[in-house]
Amino acid sequence: MNRRTKTAALGLGAALLVTAGATGAAGAAGAAGAAGAAASTSTSTSASASGERQREAAALTGRAKLYRSAGDDITFSFDAHLAAKDNDDPLKATGTFEWSHYAGGDGAWAKAEVDCLLTGGKVAVVSGVVTDSDLPGAKGKRVGITVHDTGRQDRLGYSWASVGNPVETKDLPKCVGSAPFEKVKKGTGDFTVVPWNPKF
Repeated sequence: MNRRTKTAALGLGAALLVTAGATGAAGAAGAAGAAGAAASTSTSTSASASGERQREAAALTGRAKLYRSAGDDITFSFDAHLAAKDNDDPLKATGTFEWSHYAGGDGAWAKAEVDCLLTGGKVAVVSGVVTDSDLPGAKGKRVGITVHDTGRQDRLGYSWASVGNPVETKDLPKCVGSAPFEKVKKGTGDFTVVPWNPKF
């Protein structure tokens, strides 16, 4: 493995995911300034947001960079969801997540399709299989990520912190991550966790 590929592998083995689609439901408020119309718009928007929460059993969304004193550019983004109808089966979660890690011009990125999502309180563990990447050997590998939505400076951890980089990891179980030991870089974004309420 040449130096550039090793650097890319290390980059992939120290970063996290893509585009949490904050599917914002920002409705247009209509014609000029009547208080009644504004109130009506506010009510319908609240009802819409409430309906979204009712239809979703769990979720992990958002995008942020990780803090590194050396200045590495590490970005994770999530768009993972468990529908209310699938509340009893976290393996039916859907969505994607992406991550990238670049330092000194070298690095790599990857995108994974969600195959499990578990959330409790403000902590989420999501796993998925890499579907696209510029790192040779990464496609088809499962990775897992843990996010702690603190509301101030979120934290994150990833499976490859303990089991080796994704290219070398074999048969990682679904929904396996690590303690969220990394800190999000201040001012770069925010992760949002919708807690799961299983029916025992």
